[in-house]
Amino acid sequence: MRSRRPPFVWLVAKEWRELLASRAWWVLLVLMGPLVGVSFISAVRTYAELSGYGGRAEGVGEAFSPLVGVWAPTFSAGELAAAFLLPFVAIRVVAGDRQSGALKLELQQPMPVRWRVAAKTLVLMAGWLVASLPTLAAVALWRSYGGSVYPPELAAVLLGHVLNAGLTIALASAAAAVTDHPATAAIVTLGVTVGTWIVNFVAAVHGGVWEWLAGYTPTAMVAAFQHGLVRLDVLVAALLLTAAGLVVTAVWTRLGVRAGRKVGESCAAAALAVAGLAVCPWLSASWDVSENRMNSFRLSDEQALRAIGTPLRVEAHLAAEDPRRVDLERQGLAKLRRVLPRVDVTYIAATSTGLFEQTSEHYGEVWYELAGQRVMSRATTADGVLAAIYGLAGVDPPGEGADDIYRGHPLAAPPRGAAAVFYGIWPAAAVAAGVWVQRRQA
Repeated sequence: MRSRRPPFVWLVAKEWRELLASRAWWVLLVLMGPLVGVSFISAVRTYAELSGYGGRAEGVGEAFSPLVGVWAPTFSAGELAAAFLLPFVAIRVVAGDRQSGALKLELQQPMPVRWRVAAKTLVLMAGWLVASLPTLAAVALWRSYGGSVYPPELAAVLLGHVLNAGLTIALASAAAAVTDHPATAAIVTLGVTVGTWIVNFVAAVHGGVWEWLAGYTPTAMVAAFQHGLVRLDVLVAALLLTAAGLVVTAVWTRLGVRAGRKVGESCAAAALAVAGLAVCPWLSASWDVSENRMNSFRLSDEQALRAIGTPLRVEAHLAAEDPRRVDLERQGLAKLRRVLPRVDVTYIAATSTGLFEQTSEHYGEVWYELAGQRVMSRATTADGVLAAIYGLAGVDPPGEGADDIYRGHPLAAPPRGAAAVFYGIWPAAAVAAGVWVQRRQA
């Protein structure tokens, strides 16, 4: 008997039933509680101790931001689950139809293959959001302790982890569609994940094009969002890679199509994605939604810098692994790129560590060139970078205003009740729901 529901709605309902029948998803659901709990409890305890709990702090906590102290470590549990647990759920959903033979029956229906992939993606994202509910429980607990919540920065963290989950789902789905066995798909997915970590490691040592590639890995993407920075290029890159993975999934889900044609179409999708990534560096728009503006200069400094309007060239004689280069990049240059119209940075070093270059005459120098004038500085702090630029431009440094001071949100409160929620209530509720659903479907 033909269903009265639209075909796509029927397909989504069918995929949801498949997800509920997947033991991998229920395992993910059970484990998310303890994973989030370990991170949240540790973060709150550290935050409380440094805010003066059990002792005296005399204002140490005034500079504390819940974004870095609580949300970043708490939501890192979701990053871990997305890397090692979510792929098995996606592979089970995508490969399950092929293993059971249901895919052949589905393909007999006049429904585009993109609808099938879209239905699976929607269900997998819904399943991930349900599994991520412990992070929202952490937010509720933090509020119950009297902690501060700044919605824009929390929304940025959530957006980063949703995009990361979308990348994982697309990668695992493509691997499950291309390979013939779920175990092979799992190995391929894990191999790609480890490969992105290797890219980050090589970028830290050699820089250059590796540094550009590392900027679009899931680890770097999540790190930016966890610091309250929403970058248009990273957002577009994540969507491009996710779309490419889903297109490859759709290509290899079709039956009766020659393998050579599938390979060609997959290569075309990959080429389009790479072309899109090559354009991303020119998408310079970004939004610092952190409450303490940790990714930006003071408002008064930004106004003064925008008034300069001249391209800036920076030449830093620092090795890739030198901590001073990391400080210079994070504290100064990354913030400059968000304000000035053009910032060209060149790093010069004979080695990757700089260990034996310390005695070199010019090692450690940072040269700034603006409108044909040059000045050298060895400071790598934000104040040092600003002082050099103001000196070149002949601009008086602006004074510090009341709006430039971030007072922070210290909270000397222990994580009361968190252990019971994450280690007891959530796993028990997930197990009970799983048993109930499995019996209903039996």
